[in-house]
Amino acid sequence: MSENKNSSGLLGWIDARFPLTKMFEEHLSKYYAPKNFNFWYFFGSLALLVLVLQIVTGIFLTMHYKPDGDLAFSSVEYIMRDVDWGWLIRYLHSTGSSAFFIVVYLHMFRALIYGSYQKPRELIWLFGMFIFLALMAEAFMGYLLPWGQMSYWGAQVIISLFGAVPVVGDELTLWIRGDFVVSDATLNRFFALHVVAVPIVLLALVVMHIIALHEVGSNNPDGIEIKKNKDANGIPLDGIPFHPYYSVKDLVGVVVFLILFSVVVFFMPEMGGYFLEHANFVPANQFKTPEHIAPVWYFTPFYAILRAIPDKLTGVIAMFAAIAVLFVLPWIDRGKVKSVRYRSTSFKLLLVMLVVSFLGLGYLGALPATETRTLFARVFSLGYFGFFLGLWWISKNEVTKPVPERVR
Repeated sequence: MSENKNSSGLLGWIDARFPLTKMFEEHLSKYYAPKNFNFWYFFGSLALLVLVLQIVTGIFLTMHYKPDGDLAFSSVEYIMRDVDWGWLIRYLHSTGSSAFFIVVYLHMFRALIYGSYQKPRELIWLFGMFIFLALMAEAFMGYLLPWGQMSYWGAQVIISLFGAVPVVGDELTLWIRGDFVVSDATLNRFFALHVVAVPIVLLALVVMHIIALHEVGSNNPDGIEIKKNKDANGIPLDGIPFHPYYSVKDLVGVVVFLILFSVVVFFMPEMGGYFLEHANFVPANQFKTPEHIAPVWYFTPFYAILRAIPDKLTGVIAMFAAIAVLFVLPWIDRGKVKSVRYRSTSFKLLLVMLVVSFLGLGYLGALPATETRTLFARVFSLGYFGFFLGLWWISKNEVTKPVPERVR
């Protein structure tokens, strides 16, 4: 008698020792996702794509980069000018950093509009927020590595913020830098963390994020749990297998993304100084401070909150609070309805206020501080925190539209 085809051949040999087919079925071919996904659901897979891109290009960059205060800047120039296709690898990596934050911010916004942080997906949201923190740490440490003027002084300013911590502030900044100023010791430890430690944590968090997602199931634009309506075989009536339907659909998003990404890489990799600052093409000089020090664009909303408050310690607390408040969002929102489609006008106005405030802070954080800009930054800061306060206030007794039993 012939053996079952599933237990013979190379695949059968592997399955007897590793659950390859089982994993493929659980997470792709037999994982049922809601049938009404829209374009907002492209950004999760795109974030995974950019993560792979960053790891691969980062590996090639480390083959030629020198984590040494005297050699770092020249090694980047060597990569750009003398290594075969080195300029492309470097621009893919630098553009990928900004692309990562773009897709992650859009991914987070989708969670906000469709309530993907609400029960039973609180843990998915928490894993996502830890991914966001790890990504910020990864980007900050990688930003120092080119050892240009903005890299050096940006790191000097950001690390000095920890000095505002009462009692242990000075010791903490010394421990982070490894020296009394940003120096070769700082560069070496940031390099080690950027290429080894943080990526391991990031990958582990991504795996946990996906496992948690597939355990409770994906949310959808209607905010309806498809597991509540199943057929006789236990298959959700409003669900379709992720593979091949959404795996093929995601390829469309990948193609569009790669077209836009390639346009930036080949025609405007500096993006007018937002992706690669002009000052970073000048070697780091600890005796000459740039006229205007600002972090990369994806940090500027939080930097603007920091600058909007005169007291340094209070500003640092507000900056970290702007990130910390996102962690408790599932418990701030006490509403029973998930999707923005069925929520109140008050919720929609609060959401608009959050988006306007965040974009306004991002714009102001990239510019030199003036009295007028500081005033606007304070207004936008109030708008940012006002969203969470307002959401907690209105969500408990929110008057919402009727939610349908089945997805539309």
